[in-house]
Amino acid sequence: MRSVRKCSRTGCHEPAVATLTYAYSDSTAVVGPLATSSEPHSYDLCETHAMRLTVPRGWEVVRHEGGFSPPEPTVDELTALAEAVREAGRPEPVEPTAAVSHRSGEAGATGTEPGRRGHLRVLPGHA
Repeated sequence: MRSVRKCSRTGCHEPAVATLTYAYSDSTAVVGPLATSSEPHSYDLCETHAMRLTVPRGWEVVRHEGGFSPPEPTVDELTALAEAVREAGRPEPVEPTAAVSHRSGEAGATGTEPGRRGHLRVLPGHA
């Protein structure tokens, strides 16, 4: 599911629409459209911060011409969302460890009640 990236500036909670990258060897700051993925050496900026960026004396700012806008959802993101909704609608089988013990009358090792589904689940990450 798509998560909206926020502006990297401290205290700003606006959605990011631009990516700032520094080219230190050229003393240049480049502000362009929002990158498709968050990179460790770049910064996501909202429109206000992207347009107001200042740099030290002797540096140059290269900005994307035109306005910035949030990226449109891709087919992959829409497919992932549909798969998540489909998966959430499937009933989960009750595992033997989650069943009520006949001897003690308490929940099994997982501490869950039979037939009860958790609100959130951990999904495997992509490396």
